[in-house]
Amino acid sequence: MSVAPILVLAFGNPGRGDDALGPMLAERLETRLAADGARDVEVIVDFQLNIEHALDLVGRRRVLFVDARASGDAGARIDAVCARADASYSTHAVSPQGLLEVHAKVIGGRAPEAELLSVRGESFELGAPLTPAAARAMDAAWHGLLGWIEGVRATEEVLGA
Repeated sequence: MSVAPILVLAFGNPGRGDDALGPMLAERLETRLAADGARDVEVIVDFQLNIEHALDLVGRRRVLFVDARASGDAGARIDAVCARADASYSTHAVSPQGLLEVHAKVIGGRAPEAELLSVRGESFELGAPLTPAAARAMDAAWHGLLGWIEGVRATEEVLGA
């Protein structure tokens, strides 16, 4: 069975206020992909990245990690992620760059090209609702997410992949 060439791997805790941004965007994307009948994008949601997610990278051409962030400018941004050994690979949760490094070392070969869509949140308290600022940032992230997918698809077409 072949895997979708594009993976959106969202993580966050829906029970912790703005930490729900990743899972909320993933749910919205799954609804959109199902309505469009798209089969080239797979969406995976989890509370956090774990080393086992390295297996989810196998056979992918591109990966977009989606997560909330607690600092930096308001809104959303997409940044390139490169494989890099860090201390996270030996902890309970793994960073996106650490996961790419685990993939390279354990699975072998080059990890897929990856980016991180990070969305600024304000409140990460247990049981807190999504803040108005995070809701606005999520709208910007939604447009960035759709633009990223369309850009990857266009690149795939040009390359004949």
